[in-house]
Amino acid sequence: MAKMRAVQVAKPNGPLELVERDIPEPAPGQVRIKVQACGICHSDAFTVEGAFPNIQYPRVPGHEIVGIIDAVGAGVQTWATGQRVGVGWHGGHCGRCDRCRRGDFINCRFAQTPGLHYDGGYADFMVAPSEALALVPDELSSEEAAPLLCAGITTFNALRHSGARAGDLVGVLGIGGLGHLGVQFAVKMGFHTVAIARGTDKEPLARQLGAHRYLDSQAQNVAEELTKLGGARVILATATSSKAMTAVIDGLGVDGKLLIVGVTTDPIEVTPLQLISARRSIQGWPSGTAMDSQDTMAFSALTGVRTMIETAPLDRAAEAYARMMSGKARFRMVLTTGS
Repeated sequence: MAKMRAVQVAKPNGPLELVERDIPEPAPGQVRIKVQACGICHSDAFTVEGAFPNIQYPRVPGHEIVGIIDAVGAGVQTWATGQRVGVGWHGGHCGRCDRCRRGDFINCRFAQTPGLHYDGGYADFMVAPSEALALVPDELSSEEAAPLLCAGITTFNALRHSGARAGDLVGVLGIGGLGHLGVQFAVKMGFHTVAIARGTDKEPLARQLGAHRYLDSQAQNVAEELTKLGGARVILATATSSKAMTAVIDGLGVDGKLLIVGVTTDPIEVTPLQLISARRSIQGWPSGTAMDSQDTMAFSALTGVRTMIETAPLDRAAEAYARMMSGKARFRMVLTTGS
């Protein structure tokens, strides 16, 4: 059989290792994708560290995948070879559980994610269910598009469902892999956008991304500054710091919402009085479906939102993963196959 390169993890906490595998064949309802680019996400640590239940090893990580369909399984009618598509965190759903029957596919009880439930995009080829595919617009390069399938959709989808309207004050907490996209989306959606981060060094970048104001959480009381501006309708929390989230709650205005997309296991501290006094709320938001990914990419292409990326070839995946996890990447690492 024809062979391909893949980067796999053989066991929990094992190294990322480059191996040769047979090129997979798509089963009924699946397509095979010739991978062009795959983003490295902090959530890939679930696979590398074995932090997600029931992962079957060896496993190929990667859920920010862009490539060309080169084979179509039986029963697939809406997709064809030659189309450029993406696959993100939402890698398939059952279509039969109570949540799917209500159209809530991202919360399917049997939802699948590439890199966790089946082999992901750290490879020359991968197969995915046809319902997981999103069409990639011509205006975006594959490298630019890949991070939009996780970091992009998460921030875009959260903001567009936040209840904020054009002109509302919206804060973006954290200017990193998620936050640099969150600021751009907030600005393009017409929100009065306040970027919030630690130190003055992030201000030039925040301004470059379009933020109308910048607050340094080390030198300023962010909650007080937001209150002076009338209180935030939404604060999009992208930073993985529960302490930082706790500190901004009092900066929410009436009916303000702390919308959390930055994953952390530490508790947020809030009193009932803080919420009751101004009808404030705290909400988490997952990523979204394949169609949400397609919307994210279409909006980005239309408005000029772009990811800031560093690229590395597939055979340097271990080095690129380490750079991403160290926080040194500005701001997303993307593996390329040369295809």
